[in-house]
Amino acid sequence: MKLQLEKALSLVAVGVLGVLGSAQAAPVYEIKNLENYDLRGTLEGTRNGYAMGVNENDELVGISKGRKKLSTDDVEGGIIDSDDGIADEEQITYSVLLPIVANNFTFSAAANGATGAWVPTFESINGTTDPKDTDTSVPETINSIDTFYYGISDDGVKVGATTAPQKTLEYTGSIEDQEFWYFRDFELRGVAKTTSGDVALPPPYVEYTSTKEGESDKKVYVGGTSAATAISGNLVTGYASTDISRYGGERVQACLDNASTEGALPVDVCVQIEQYPNSTGTRNVQYQTRAYVWQLDNDTVTGTALPLGLTPAADSTFTYTAQGLGINAEGTVVGRSHVNRNGDEDYFRMDAAYWTRKQDGSYDYHWVPVINVDDVHSSLAYDINDNGILVGSYRSYIQGYLRDKFFYLDTKATDAKPVVPNDFYSTLSDLSSRAKSINNKGQVVGYIETTHEKEKPRPKAGFLFDMNAKEGGEFSNLNNLLTCESKGFEQGSDGNWQRHQVEVVDGSGKTLTYSADIQVVEANSINEAGVIVGTAFVRKPVYKVDENGLPVVENGKFVFELDGNGNPVTSYLPRAVVLEPAGTGAIACTEVDENTGGEKYERQGAASLFALLLLPLVWLRRRVR
Repeated sequence: MKLQLEKALSLVAVGVLGVLGSAQAAPVYEIKNLENYDLRGTLEGTRNGYAMGVNENDELVGISKGRKKLSTDDVEGGIIDSDDGIADEEQITYSVLLPIVANNFTFSAAANGATGAWVPTFESINGTTDPKDTDTSVPETINSIDTFYYGISDDGVKVGATTAPQKTLEYTGSIEDQEFWYFRDFELRGVAKTTSGDVALPPPYVEYTSTKEGESDKKVYVGGTSAATAISGNLVTGYASTDISRYGGERVQACLDNASTEGALPVDVCVQIEQYPNSTGTRNVQYQTRAYVWQLDNDTVTGTALPLGLTPAADSTFTYTAQGLGINAEGTVVGRSHVNRNGDEDYFRMDAAYWTRKQDGSYDYHWVPVINVDDVHSSLAYDINDNGILVGSYRSYIQGYLRDKFFYLDTKATDAKPVVPNDFYSTLSDLSSRAKSINNKGQVVGYIETTHEKEKPRPKAGFLFDMNAKEGGEFSNLNNLLTCESKGFEQGSDGNWQRHQVEVVDGSGKTLTYSADIQVVEANSINEAGVIVGTAFVRKPVYKVDENGLPVVENGKFVFELDGNGNPVTSYLPRAVVLEPAGTGAIACTEVDENTGGEKYERQGAASLFALLLLPLVWLRRRVR
């Protein structure tokens, strides 16, 4: 019995997949980017690392986030971090009076990488420099450009996004000793990295023209927005601005109208302010956004906007959005779009969608159906394989709380309905789950919550779902498929397993000994060989920082942060992780101790593709102290 979406939402039936295949046990996995029980999962000079996509040649792309103030060469296995990963003195600041400092950097890694297997290697986009070479006392070494990788093709073409470099204008206000205004031409631009360099993937709308009679010559470059999220062959999908929102246009028009007023802000600076998040967290300048496909032909780019899930009324003042998030070999795009469910304007929602490519290169829109329209808040589709199996998630109230639930849909089937698989239980649970990637063998990866607290953030774990393992499929917590070494255990001379012990001495002479611990919290991509990349937590010491956000140093070493009892503390930090099926005879670890069970994992900042989905987009910037 298949659990169709409408039954899943009413919680009246058992969720099973009706996919039959040869019965087989879930594979055993080992983490391949481990070195002395430490994950090599971020760039030097950064705090957090995330692996976003892997291709058939065992090459991955990722994002490193957050910069350290001082090298940690003198710290054995340590990394500066406050409890939440960002010191109070480094909180995000949006201001046209402060230099823009980049916080996100792109990297690649490969099984046969030139610097070692799966070692993160910095890749420059748009002229960025390696974060390890940044010196905050030398302004010209500070990056102002944020960069992001989200996918990689089998040919090694990488896709993502970048911000524009910082620009300056001579300051014209009344603040003493202020030299410049700081702004940039655009907040986000899609990019492809080919063997010949960066290829811009621009949106069709980038310039605002005055709407006043006789002022058509008054224009301002607002930049628009675009991002590339996935690639297959020479087709790249993502989203792009096709027009400005009504209110956004009014705000930019006000910048133009006031430009000649004494003491007014320069137009470019005024527009930059309008594109920053305001006190409510939204941006005044937003864009009509559509799912988009760029075709790359020898670095020549042809762009196509995909149809929206509805036809807006001619006098509509709404801002409509659609986004492409995945693409397969046929050019079928999956993502989400605004839609009136079943043509009913009372059910205006953001729902999962897919677009099929026609012979002339144009696209047809298809809604991923929601039968019980009252229960589903929203839905989205993340990926699609070459067999036309789409994976995504819907959001609905379960036991009184909004939860996400993973589903799949066969786009080749007639009148197909989304099917919700079981997770760890024989009935639909209230654990949120989100599918991120599917390969052609029907293996799906993503993340799932692992505990049932109602009011608190829940720990998450990466999952593997194999549609063909048995009737109904097989759903596994990836941490339960790892070898003992990959979980931080080592085998003693007596043959028993115990946690590897890490010992670190700080500048005050204190010694911290703690148990190694690695937890896979999110799986983002899987290739045909079953190689999975994503994010894991690794346990690290926490070091003190001063009022300026700089590490406290004594005797050439950093100093531990202490708890209320005067004891050093540790924290879990995200790192890119690579999982490969282990060799014949490998056994999944069954050791259990006080560290087993997961930590609360909340993605921070723009490294997450889901964060990228949340419009208006907020890209992190740091203040230079």
